[in-house]
Amino acid sequence: MITVSLYYTGKNGSARKFAEEMVSSGVADAIRSEEGNLRYEYFFPMEDAETVLLIDQWENQEAIDRHHASPMMGQIAALREKYDLHMRVERFLSEDADLPKDDMKFIRK
Repeated sequence: MITVSLYYTGKNGSARKFAEEMVSSGVADAIRSEEGNLRYEYFFPMEDAETVLLIDQWENQEAIDRHHASPMMGQIAALREKYDLHMRVERFLSEDADLPKDDMKFIRK
């Protein structure tokens, strides 16, 4: 599993407007329905009103490659331009193992 954290940053609330348009236009739901997509959710950092965090999770690199080759990427790029957003990206590969026992004592279920 691959998790990508995308931080969209703009001015005057443009990052939030971008996320709202991604949802209201149906693009976010279309991405969620793509084969191999496991998660596609926006979050708003409490300390930074000009940034939106997108958690985008995929089964594997092939699923990401199919997504990047889809016509939807043109729509996303156009919206990024419309709202003049800048991005920072972090990428994480999941281990297929359970959390270490010592870590579990810090997790409340």
